[in-house]
Amino acid sequence: MTAVIAVHDLSRRYGAVQAISGVGFEIAAGEIFGLLGPNGAGKTTTLECILGLIQPDQGRIEICGMDARRREACEKIGAVLQATGLQDKITPREALDLFASFYRAPLNSDGLLQRFGLVEKANAAFETLSGGQKQRLALALAFVGNPQALLLDEPTAGLDPQIRRDVQDHIRAMRDNGRAILLSTHDMNEAEQLCDRIAVIARGRIAAIGTPKQLIADTGGSLEDLVLRLTAQ
Repeated sequence: MTAVIAVHDLSRRYGAVQAISGVGFEIAAGEIFGLLGPNGAGKTTTLECILGLIQPDQGRIEICGMDARRREACEKIGAVLQATGLQDKITPREALDLFASFYRAPLNSDGLLQRFGLVEKANAAFETLSGGQKQRLALALAFVGNPQALLLDEPTAGLDPQIRRDVQDHIRAMRDNGRAILLSTHDMNEAEQLCDRIAVIARGRIAAIGTPKQLIADTGGSLEDLVLRLTAQ
């Protein structure tokens, strides 16, 4: 299958610290690809390089076969970062309309409000939304440009179990609609349930890559056991 996201030999240094070194992977349409590893392993640096928030020292990133730095490529990718920073008084409808103005062919705001269960809160101030509603809005904002690729950085962290399952269902639906999804998570159960393939990153390098079943079979234990073993080496 043709890769929607292709990362080749990505490296980035901060002073004396080598954050990532030689990171590479590909993600196909209709695939959830998990990125696992402890804090400081290089997950966020990898995501920020793909999004163009920081420039890698070396390596190449392609989105739908295009250099990720091109505007056409940028419009094909959406993201949910660990914190959604919106002005307290902005409403979900206003936020969606604002984000839609950044794209040449955005999705309809009313349709997104319906899709992500925000119709009743469409005109409510952001500060009044619950944690789950804010996260669903973050997903809707990531989706407003009708992207082919989605980067999700800890999208269910801090949510209660029911809201976490709701957000996970939205992520599955995005995958089933043919999107390529890169999911960074610390939740091993979430990774095992959601991801088609997983990469474990340790000290800035890819230490293992495969399906959850393959990785669990290789270690003879749980996915958590594998991550702990690889990151301790």
